[in-house]
Amino acid sequence: MKQCFFAVDLGATSGRTILGTFTPEGLEMEDVNRFPNHLIETGGHFYWDIYELYRHIIEGLKIVAQKKDVEITSIGIDTWGVDFVCVGKDGGFLRQPYSYRDPHTAGAPEAFFKKIARKQVYEWTGIQVMNFNSLFQLDTLRRNNDSALAAADKLLFIPDALSYMLTGEMVTEYTIASTAQLVNANTRKPEDALLRELGLTESNFGRFVYPGEKIGTLTKEVQRMTGLGDIPVIAVAGHDTASAVASVPAMNPDFAYLSSGTWSLMGVETKGPVITEETESLNFTNEGGVDGTIRLLKNICGMWLLERCRAAWGQTSYPELIAEANASEPFRSLINPDDVLFANPADMEQAIQTYCSDSHQPVPHTRGQIVRCIFESLALRYRQVLDNLRTLSPHPIETLHVIGGGSRNELLNRWTANAVGIPVVAGPSEATAIGNIMIQALAAGTAKDIASMRQLINRSISLETFYPEDTDVWDAAYLHFKQVTMNH
Repeated sequence: MKQCFFAVDLGATSGRTILGTFTPEGLEMEDVNRFPNHLIETGGHFYWDIYELYRHIIEGLKIVAQKKDVEITSIGIDTWGVDFVCVGKDGGFLRQPYSYRDPHTAGAPEAFFKKIARKQVYEWTGIQVMNFNSLFQLDTLRRNNDSALAAADKLLFIPDALSYMLTGEMVTEYTIASTAQLVNANTRKPEDALLRELGLTESNFGRFVYPGEKIGTLTKEVQRMTGLGDIPVIAVAGHDTASAVASVPAMNPDFAYLSSGTWSLMGVETKGPVITEETESLNFTNEGGVDGTIRLLKNICGMWLLERCRAAWGQTSYPELIAEANASEPFRSLINPDDVLFANPADMEQAIQTYCSDSHQPVPHTRGQIVRCIFESLALRYRQVLDNLRTLSPHPIETLHVIGGGSRNELLNRWTANAVGIPVVAGPSEATAIGNIMIQALAAGTAKDIASMRQLINRSISLETFYPEDTDVWDAAYLHFKQVTMNH
């Protein structure tokens, strides 16, 4: 019988379940099922379908139950951050959860800061201000007299809500809660003063747990539906980025990471929060990590730019687009990937063209020009954020580890190495699932500590290293990028 860990990894556009097994050679992973995660748009709002996600998880568990040679040791769930479900006194969900892409939080931070100063909120939480943070979602719902919030007994973040559906146990996992801008970065508990302002108390949340703690076991109902026994569900790092960072295959601590997917998240691991005037003005965030670490990082728009263009281009294959980009003129047009223009435009291609036109640059027209513009701009934005990180990090940064789906993008990795001027190590692409499985393995006693797990991953997964080239050309392009993005 193979001892396996069942990982549920849900992103903002798709999800999957994975089986992970440790062998003498390292870690083996097998996809169980993959599925889309669609936003529901109705009544002027965007919602997630939590029941549909649950159905897919049950489907995955049923498939595994049929496998004769597999024994599941535990289950762990990670998802995107900030979104939550309102739960009634009877334990039922009061409405499908709002998506962070819902427009109802436009201007929400400014409204909240009239009650508690921005500086004070940052001093407590160390979390970068983004209008969709749970703090602002909750304040918006309260100001709008939202009926689900008014009737809510508990609030559960998405991974915790799905764990509750599996176990009947309500918890609030630390790493996912830290994305909400409600947790005090120093005490690592919810900040009472913020909760009070929202009309909430700690009792409105589930039992507070940290990565590696047991949530509960599968309910009789889930056991009956899947054919499995009373398998434990473990609180992994519920925030997908925290799970991904746990799997960085670094051999020493002097690294930065770039978790590259729909969003790019660039940061360093620190032992405690770094909350200064500089981190506040640069809008860096201190999110909870595994093993008592803090992830000092910055959110950067990522493959969202290309995904939205591809959707309009009839899902042209990546190799085709990358070949067209490679053949296009370098540094012809550059954008700031984090400009508000690109948050959720009806037409991404048009938004990029508008930005270039407004900043008096040649407008990209061909697909190759647009993809080149996106990739070069991302590489140069990574350089800008890494330069800031160097001044904030308590340790030197000698290597950049690119993890997640974007680590397979060879062209972008090469350009990133050229832009940042240090080696870029690409992989693993399945970082989030690996981190999820690692935490389960630690909880089961199969693994000793994070450092030894990282070394195991380094040995068992093929990684590719890119060394900087053409640095003079990229240095000149960086100056141009700063000029273009500063004036826009």
